[in-house]
Amino acid sequence: MRAFPRVLFDEAHSESWTIRREVAETMNPGHPDDNSYARAAELLRRLGHTVTAHTGDIVGSTVGSTAGSTAGSTAGNAAEGADGSAAGTGSEGAAGSTAGGAAGGGGAITPAVLDGADVLVIAHPSVGRWERTTGLGSPVFPAEELDAIETYVAGGGGLVVLAECEQDKYGSNLADLLDVFGVRVEHTTVQDPRNAHNGVASWVMGVPGETGAEDLLAGARRACFYRAGVLSADPGLAPGDVTVLFSTSPTADPAGRPLALAVRHGKGRVVVVADSDLFGDDSIDEHDHAALWGNLVTWAARVPERAGRAGGGDARAAFAGLKDAVERLQPLQAKDGSIEGDRDLAVALISEIVDRITELAPRFPHDAAYLDAVVADFGKWVAQGLGVPDFLDSLDAFHPDAQRIDGLEHLVVFPMYTQNGSTRRHVEAVWIRTVWPQWLAELEGARYDNPMFVPIAFEDFTSGYDTDSAVLFPETVAVRETPARFTWGGIFCDREAARFRRVGRAAADTLKLALPPDAARLLESQELAQDTFVLWDLIHDRTHSHGDLPFDPFMIKQRMPYWLYSLEELRCDLTAFGEAVRLEAEGVPHARYVQHAILFDRLFRFPITGGRVRNYDGLGGQLLFAYLHRNDVVRWTDNRLSVDWSRLAGAVADLRGEVEKLYRDGIDRSKLAHWLAAHELVAAYVEPHPSSVWARGVDALPTDGFPKAVVDAVLPDEFPLSMFYEALRRKLGEVVDSTKGIRA
Repeated sequence: MRAFPRVLFDEAHSESWTIRREVAETMNPGHPDDNSYARAAELLRRLGHTVTAHTGDIVGSTVGSTAGSTAGSTAGNAAEGADGSAAGTGSEGAAGSTAGGAAGGGGAITPAVLDGADVLVIAHPSVGRWERTTGLGSPVFPAEELDAIETYVAGGGGLVVLAECEQDKYGSNLADLLDVFGVRVEHTTVQDPRNAHNGVASWVMGVPGETGAEDLLAGARRACFYRAGVLSADPGLAPGDVTVLFSTSPTADPAGRPLALAVRHGKGRVVVVADSDLFGDDSIDEHDHAALWGNLVTWAARVPERAGRAGGGDARAAFAGLKDAVERLQPLQAKDGSIEGDRDLAVALISEIVDRITELAPRFPHDAAYLDAVVADFGKWVAQGLGVPDFLDSLDAFHPDAQRIDGLEHLVVFPMYTQNGSTRRHVEAVWIRTVWPQWLAELEGARYDNPMFVPIAFEDFTSGYDTDSAVLFPETVAVRETPARFTWGGIFCDREAARFRRVGRAAADTLKLALPPDAARLLESQELAQDTFVLWDLIHDRTHSHGDLPFDPFMIKQRMPYWLYSLEELRCDLTAFGEAVRLEAEGVPHARYVQHAILFDRLFRFPITGGRVRNYDGLGGQLLFAYLHRNDVVRWTDNRLSVDWSRLAGAVADLRGEVEKLYRDGIDRSKLAHWLAAHELVAAYVEPHPSSVWARGVDALPTDGFPKAVVDAVLPDEFPLSMFYEALRRKLGEVVDSTKGIRA
């Protein structure tokens, strides 16, 4: 999986937890759950993370689960007396038991080891007197390892440290490690009978901290700390560099002390938790522990720098020459593509274009038939007097839909207009790359059949794509006659992702929206955003032809009020959101990111992009925001936007239900009745213009000349922006404008 965190779980320093279930069963045959983080690692794997164990013997071996153990078992596994003494099968009291390798073995944590990880997890190292451990190495990290870890974090790496109650007795030097990052663990066991889980005084419920710039507790505000110590942060840390995630309650002993901290250090991030049982196999499903674990590891993990483009220097030089010839030809072309300028110069430039295509052709052997046809079409254009160009033969020969191979490149040269860009059919040249990862191919083949869908990315392009255009469609090409059918449609996922990231980041900052860690990662990673948009587009695109449809879903060349287009596009996105919720439950990692992408693009970018004349995508975003705001899922209070993440999916499903009911009922309505019902649905949440004729009902509409008369009665801005969006447009207008022609 591209752009997902690589998690390295240290097991080479006598940790009490292992990510290898078979090792946990050796460590603690009677109750391996007390030493196993297998389920925690499986959760990370379902989130797309790669989880590996560092043992020294098998560095970087991928495992499908994690494991671990610490003092004190959780609810359901150990009974604890009223005096707080442990009984049952907890790991404390199992002194001296080891597993997983010979004592004194293991491997050092070196810069080379850390280079392969985005986050390092250290889970409660201990001497054998107090805990059952992996038995590999010493729980004491030598100075050179402490230095390596600090350098790694300062350079952008992540660190998650799971400590314990009565920390000083375990014989490790976690204190030295954490001191580097300004964190200390107090040697104590918290007691809180009035705020306890299952009535056990030492199983304390944490008090969640306040949301800051990022919401590490999104969907995870309930956590029990089983026999925990407490933490403190160095007063010298900058206020923005340390966040208290959970604290003890005012009735606890000690009271009001941190139980979990998130710390920024240099370019990296550190999470420290004062109890390691939270995420063990018998605790991960308690309260919100699973969501909390995913949030913490995702937040801490480094976002790797984007890999640079491959070489191809000669090809890039040739394409630069092709671009230059095309750009000099374009001013000689009329709107319909014919030559109206210097014809001799045009012939010379076309000859140069053909030479460059011929020079580049060996790099694209899979497109040989198409490139030969392009050269022939250019020749026919010249021979026929440079009138309106006809590239039907080469268009018929181009079939990227039959070559959906990840990373496969195409050279595309056509006289065409670019949607959301130029309306002039000028010659354009685009060097594209197919984005078709295996996981997506499997989803398309198994359940989202969409043979025409071709996700692509730019390598380079001429000026027609130095615009808002993010699609490459065959119907834009100049041809003598419309083909019987089109077989493909290309969507530039890299441009969509880059545009989304820039506007989404600016919107979150402007609105002071605390982002969940996965949403923040989506805005940080171009690769992750691209793959996310590919999945979103795949489902959205096919939805146009699925469902209860009372009219042509694509609405091509139809004259109708623009809110019908709004509802159709929104219906497809609401369907994609619902499918993403389902896919997330099935363990498709990108699905959760699709939900964030739909939400952010619809709420932040769409309503304030473009003019206000029949802006159907903008209206769809306005409707989604208004619906969520009306139902208190989105709140704008104290000049700060907040989202109730736990209720979001349900609210989106409810709106989808209203739109789908409109569609089902529309099958039995007249066209005008359906248009009115659609207007009423939108107007129930988005206030129409005060002078709207449609808002006054059917009696106010003209009765003659249907449909032209009633469509003409639609105001150019039938549903104006709210005060919220007017203010947002003023603040983000320049950011939106800056995405024109954006390169990923």
